[in-house]
Amino acid sequence: MAAVETLIRWAGDDPQREGLAETPSRVVRAYQQYFEGYAIDPVALLQRTFEEVEGYDEIVLLRDIRFESHCEHHMMPILGRAHVAYLPERRVVGISKLARVVDAYARRLQIQEKMTAQVANTIDKVLEPQGVAVVIEATHLCMTARGVHKAGATMVTSRMLGRFRTDPRTRREFLSLIANSGSGARTA
Repeated sequence: MAAVETLIRWAGDDPQREGLAETPSRVVRAYQQYFEGYAIDPVALLQRTFEEVEGYDEIVLLRDIRFESHCEHHMMPILGRAHVAYLPERRVVGISKLARVVDAYARRLQIQEKMTAQVANTIDKVLEPQGVAVVIEATHLCMTARGVHKAGATMVTSRMLGRFRTDPRTRREFLSLIANSGSGARTA
């Protein structure tokens, strides 16, 4: 809280005035929520799987997973959507777990490229599927609200593993499925 008070003074205001008196404690609570991903083990989230899938081996896709993160360079929000898919080998995971893995990595100081790789690599490592595909679309407030001020710009990153990387038909099917979502990352 002392650090927030210092920032308020640095900005030229009085941290004791009525409107700011509770701000340091509010900021601390907010930061605890923003960065709770450091306390979550993404691998543990994927440990409970289901093997009774009747031989299902087609794409499992959870698209439009909304997330909020923070840029590790400016500590400003990154707002976006993740699309996560895998081709099961012999087991599947509850779909909420895919969203939780995204959140576990999003709620850390991040760069989008690293987050994309972390989500894909974790799913690949734990589930050992035939392939994993992750596409993240996001707006970075460090670029839209400061710096070059390019409102409306969206960054897209992808990570393709296994058959999503080696089989063009599988990759096309995945990209076609997420193209139909129409949501984009315009959450800012």
